Amino acid sequence: MFRVFLAFWMMMACGMAPTVRAELALGNTPVAADLVAETTAAVPGKPFTAALRLRMAPGWHTYWENPGDSGLPVTLAWKLPEGWRAGPLQWPVPQKHVEEGNMITYGYEGEVLLLVELTPPADLPSGAPVTLEAKASWLACEKTCVPGGGVLSLTLPAASSAQPANAELFAATRAQLPQSGARPFALRWEPGDTETRIKIQGLAQGARLEFFPIVPLTTHAEQPSPGVIRLALADEKPSLIRGLMVLEANGSRQGWMVESPAPARGSAAPAAAVTAPGKAAADAPQLTVLRALGFGFLGGAILNLMPCVLPVIALKIFGFLGQAGASRERVFRSGLAFVGGIFAWFLGLAGVIVAARASGVQVTWAFQFQNPAFVLGMMLLVFIFALNLLGVFEVWLPGTGKLVRLSEREGYAGAFLHGMFATLLATPCTAPFLGSALAFAFTQNAAVTLAMFAAIAAGMSTPYVLLTARPGWLRLLPKPGMWMVRLKQAFGFLMLGTVVWLLSVLGSQQGMPGALGAVWILLGIGSACWIFGTWFTPSARPLHRLLALAAMAALAGSGFLLAGRQNPADAAAWEPWSPERAEALQKEGRPVFIDFTADWCLNCKYNERFVLDTPAVRDALKRFALLKADWTRGDPRITAELKRLGRAGVPVYAVIPPGGGTPEVLSEILTQRGVLDALERAR
Repeated sequence: MFRVFLAFWMMMACGMAPTVRAELALGNTPVAADLVAETTAAVPGKPFTAALRLRMAPGWHTYWENPGDSGLPVTLAWKLPEGWRAGPLQWPVPQKHVEEGNMITYGYEGEVLLLVELTPPADLPSGAPVTLEAKASWLACEKTCVPGGGVLSLTLPAASSAQPANAELFAATRAQLPQSGARPFALRWEPGDTETRIKIQGLAQGARLEFFPIVPLTTHAEQPSPGVIRLALADEKPSLIRGLMVLEANGSRQGWMVESPAPARGSAAPAAAVTAPGKAAADAPQLTVLRALGFGFLGGAILNLMPCVLPVIALKIFGFLGQAGASRERVFRSGLAFVGGIFAWFLGLAGVIVAARASGVQVTWAFQFQNPAFVLGMMLLVFIFALNLLGVFEVWLPGTGKLVRLSEREGYAGAFLHGMFATLLATPCTAPFLGSALAFAFTQNAAVTLAMFAAIAAGMSTPYVLLTARPGWLRLLPKPGMWMVRLKQAFGFLMLGTVVWLLSVLGSQQGMPGALGAVWILLGIGSACWIFGTWFTPSARPLHRLLALAAMAALAGSGFLLAGRQNPADAAAWEPWSPERAEALQKEGRPVFIDFTADWCLNCKYNERFVLDTPAVRDALKRFALLKADWTRGDPRITAELKRLGRAGVPVYAVIPPGGGTPEVLSEILTQRGVLDALERAR
């Protein structure tokens, strides 16, 4: 009944523009498509506007030029008579859809016109009608996704003059096109190497801005605050950031195209610039070497206040407190050792960057955090420090004869290592003034690069040099007591927060399996530290220490072993679907599960991520032969099989019992319980 109504509705709609004849291509999709023109005739040499009109059934949508997480953009390829010219598609402001699983798409519902300017030749003969053809394609999605398309035609008479046609239809569409006039707000671009921020100024009360990226450089635009839009840059980003900025105010939506240069990886980012209403962004003044060194010094000083550095700096504060009663010379030497660690790390990092750049490798600040193994190692180191602060274990030194001199020597070495460790954690932080200084440093020669990193190290070291040069200031600190133990434990929790941050970095690199594997490793290492603190003590017998070492090795090893099982080698493998393979498996008497999917299908990705890839379903599917029918490129055999199953699009899931029989077709939106029940019935 729905198909009859849809066909009747589309036939009625086709008769609503009597001045223009258009051929309607429906295909097997709930979208009516035709070509309409803004004129009653083609005038020689005079451009006019035509449009691809798409009318979607309720609940269905097509896609914008950037479809988002899933989907395909509408395409229109003209086949014009000799001498005719066609311009690009003009896209109205799209709608943003947040789908299940927090997936985002951009597209159109109801009715949309995609405009295009056509220009007839100047010598077009009058009198004879002209037929213009174009091949259109689109993807329509609701719970399922159905590709559609066909060859559309538009017939116009050729005449010396013409009258407007479909005026209201085209006027309404033009109101939704990106505007070219002055904007009622100002934008401030703040480019960076891994992200770009757009600061919004002059926005009216109650108005809201939304950014639709066109160049595929981001996943999606985020708004951490009403006046800021954050764009996370892709690994291989283009040289231009371009998108549609849409203003929603007083019940209407208007869009403006905005763009800004994006720096290449490892090169200087353009300084922040304000794009005033209706004006282009102005070039910012270039940094001089002296100014960049000053910015580096200030940025290094501010690094001490960054969240990823504060927990480690706290360790050194405890060292200063413990030395409050020591000699001035010892306090000063400890401070210099700490500063030496800071300089050693910064200059060593600068040397690595200079050497890598000389070999043709483009590197940036915090490049080592792009290595998952490095991130995991840092996470384990910070985690062990945190457990020490929380009192899970204490570090003790063997031997008693020269304990005083040894602890003094270890104190200087410890201060040096603390300086390196603090700086190591500081590298992913970009303090104010530091971003532009680093961007400048990465474009200069080796000498300037080394000087820039030395300036940053000097800035970060200055507070400790002042503190150790004036040890009398340490007497102003409160006397040691139980509050130090409690504060030490509090800093332990701060360091656990750093572990969580590093875990999020690893998760973004390795996905959920990598993050879960890291958690198992942390559990094993934490258990080993507890064994160390409980039984591997100075007073423990040698046999007990040996047993403790064995237990520590077993616990730490089990953590790495469990981490490796997050990507099990015996996971069920999917085979490509074909009618012959499906028939052969049924003759073998095996139950078969077929997944009809496509890369552009949003619901397919949701089902795979949140249902088919769950442990319970993965375990149940191991008893089945698994076939994946990939419809991304429109395989005609898959299309025929979908029709045989009574479906027009994907996702489709078919469960075939052993020996063949009637397949059970599951719902488009899967649930874990529904899949498990269907698999149980097919055993």
